[in-house]
Amino acid sequence: MDAIRFGTDGWRATLEEFTTPRVRAVGQAVATYLADEGLEAPVAVGYDAREHSREFAEELARVLCANGFDVLLPERDRPTPLIAHGIVDRDLAGALVVTASHNPPEYNGVKFIPDDGAPALPDVTEAIADRLAEPEPLPESEHGSIREVDFVTPHAEAALERVDADLEGLTVAYDAMHGSGRGVTDALLERAGASVTRLRCDRDPSFGGSSPEPSPANLEELVEVVQSGEADLGIANDGDADRLAVVTPDRGCLDENLFFAALYDSLLEDDSGPAVRTVSTTYLIDRVGQAHGETVHEVPVGFKWVAEAIADHDALVGGEESGGFTIRGHVREKDGVLMALVAAAMHADEPLDERVDRLLAEHGTVVQDKTGVACPDHEKSRVLTALEDEIPDSVAGTPVEDVNTADGFKLLLEDGSWLLVRPSGTEPVLRVYAEAEDRDRVEALLGAGEELLESLV
Repeated sequence: MDAIRFGTDGWRATLEEFTTPRVRAVGQAVATYLADEGLEAPVAVGYDAREHSREFAEELARVLCANGFDVLLPERDRPTPLIAHGIVDRDLAGALVVTASHNPPEYNGVKFIPDDGAPALPDVTEAIADRLAEPEPLPESEHGSIREVDFVTPHAEAALERVDADLEGLTVAYDAMHGSGRGVTDALLERAGASVTRLRCDRDPSFGGSSPEPSPANLEELVEVVQSGEADLGIANDGDADRLAVVTPDRGCLDENLFFAALYDSLLEDDSGPAVRTVSTTYLIDRVGQAHGETVHEVPVGFKWVAEAIADHDALVGGEESGGFTIRGHVREKDGVLMALVAAAMHADEPLDERVDRLLAEHGTVVQDKTGVACPDHEKSRVLTALEDEIPDSVAGTPVEDVNTADGFKLLLEDGSWLLVRPSGTEPVLRVYAEAEDRDRVEALLGAGEELLESLV
């Protein structure tokens, strides 16, 4: 049981640690938690395209069933946001999803989504962790049932109702990265009128030998298709399609920070309300909000905090620099399928490159990047404690004006740039982020951050 640790978005581990007995223990913990909370409605169990995800999902379903819960399974691997939407759509008690999202193929994971369809907050995951135990089946006469249901159609209908998208005449290149978005995101775009060119829309549990991470290094073919003129826009999803990347003719892979700014600006043309962003996300969002008289709320990294703040502030949009977003009127979970439709609708209304150019001309150039320093999970706390005593007076030649400790250490510099160091919740890495007005300055800040950490790890 000690090997099961819930991080930023559930428990992820290599298949050496992610074993059937431990998965069953998580299933029992969730069943006990739901029973203790007095929840009796059915539970969904979703899964991604990894090699053993269906088998792990069936193990979870059997444990829940043996605890008296009816269980709903998709007929094949489906995007995590479809399962989250299904919770609210069907009034379920919650869901378990077997996925390691964008992690390499040798990983798998499992996350619990409560009955509001938003990510579980720490009090919930801690309550589940406290209940980890071997399965305790009820008498067979008290077992629930297991059946397969359609999670795709209700989500598609909700997305098309929420987003005013007429994509006739638009050609979108869609890269599923061999993940669960295949046959879902592309189909939704076609329903809205787009012509879709498909890349890596077949299931490959090894994801072509790399991670299903929609980063520029992994999207070269998609960029080529768009910049050659074969498509007007490119969309990619990560392995479980809760995040997206956007490719434009001028910029190639559009920085997620710039997409977020464009998204907020677009939504504010017809609506009002604050935005929620993580501490690692660009201040350009704040500038866009200020131009419209709106407030932007900063939260720690992790979509659970974004979702919580969306509810607290009735936010119009919430997102993070890693490509996870949702909008008001939809489930409070990041949704790369819905956002693909939103991005295409935005581009059909005004080319994204033009909107971004206009925003940067109005609010100033912003460049952001990140890197990582390897650090075992058990060492992260020690390194961060040591870092607290080593905060420099200046970084890359610029004085530190303030330190934000909402999530790790964010050093705010006098010239408006910043450097953030925080622990990854899913990998044995300390993340280093930087934002400034130009690429050279960002590289200098990242280098300073790496040097600072390497002296402590």
